[in-house]
Amino acid sequence: MDEKTFKERTKRFGVNTIQMTEKMPNTRVADILARQIIRSATSVGANYRAACRAKSTPDMINKLKIVEEEADETLYWLEILQEVLPLPELPALSKEGNELLAMTVASIKTLRSRK
Repeated sequence: MDEKTFKERTKRFGVNTIQMTEKMPNTRVADILARQIIRSATSVGANYRAACRAKSTPDMINKLKIVEEEADETLYWLEILQEVLPLPELPALSKEGNELLAMTVASIKTLRSRK
């Protein structure tokens, strides 16, 4: 997948996550989960953009590791949310999160093999 498409997918992932959290009830638990999910999901795209501007291959790998961590953290919060407050958007968001995570890990492996 090219850089432009991946940037768009990671941004859309953040936007879709924000839109889902807007449908959550106004409770303390929902608010805490929404804040965590929004923070990590939007960080995926922000950190991918930073990786695209890396100054070297090791720098890019380090930045992509942050993307990996944030995607995995988002999946964790989505799993918690699924158990506490199942929403119809959760399966699609989890699927996209898993795909973004897998592509990020594959990119890291490819970059490491080139060194």
